[in-house]
Amino acid sequence: MSDLVTGDAVVLGLRPARLPSRSLAIVLDLVVYLTGYLLISIGLAFATASLDGAAQAAVAVAGFLLLLVGVPIAVETLTHGRSLGKLACGLRVVRDDGGPIRFRHALVRGALGVVELLGTFGAVACIASLVSARGRRLGDVFAGTLVVRERVPGARVMPVPPPPPWLAGRFSGLDLSAVPDGLWLAIRQYLTRMNQLDPQVGASMAAKLADDLVARTGAPAPVGVPAAAFLMAVVHERQARDAARAFGAGPVPGGAPAAPVPVPVPVPVMPVVPQASVPVVPVVPVEPVEPVRRTGFAPPA
Repeated sequence: MSDLVTGDAVVLGLRPARLPSRSLAIVLDLVVYLTGYLLISIGLAFATASLDGAAQAAVAVAGFLLLLVGVPIAVETLTHGRSLGKLACGLRVVRDDGGPIRFRHALVRGALGVVELLGTFGAVACIASLVSARGRRLGDVFAGTLVVRERVPGARVMPVPPPPPWLAGRFSGLDLSAVPDGLWLAIRQYLTRMNQLDPQVGASMAAKLADDLVARTGAPAPVGVPAAAFLMAVVHERQARDAARAFGAGPVPGGAPAAPVPVPVPVPVMPVVPQASVPVVPVVPVEPVEPVRRTGFAPPA
């Protein structure tokens, strides 16, 4: 198994493909590409029968480069390292850091593959693969790639170590919504394998991951708490929240208790009492009274 370490301090559990499986995948790919090349060459021969010899040679060279060099490069680029032969054998081409390959990686592999595989009938590729510790040929060395096995036996998932008891439930109010899944995966893989690392290397990795986690949550790290213990407590807090969401409300072992569900209080309904009948009093219209005209003088005494 490969011991590659990515920039996120993730120890990759890649299984490099060996010479037998890689040879079978290359043979399957060559059978498909050569069959297509022969069929298209026959069609081009009939189509260019009226041309002169130089034109026919130019078309033959262009067809060779297109089908045996360009097509494999395009297939590996579009499928991210899964050609037909590799797909049948459960293999895949990845970068040295475990990421998917791009056009430049496929271009270097395809260009050197013409010399390694077609020019020497695979002799140089076999020798380079046997000498390399990870079974890489020259195209993989110059392109910075690695052929790995995708279909491997399932491994037992290691649980995350529990945090110290005095940290249980301490981060129940921490906002974890901005933490990406890639950072969670890096923290989990570090915690499950930190006992296999050198103490100084493990401490530096834990400090870097803790700084990234603090930057995502926006809350300062508690003073006096080791970085590894801080990561354990936060991971268990996230697991407790996920369990609470998945299995409903209630206290989760090893995490903060979930919020209680409010119970609706029944509201008493008052009975409706019929009102007594009220007699209707007729309204009598009132005639308007003519206002008294005033002259401004005082009346006689």
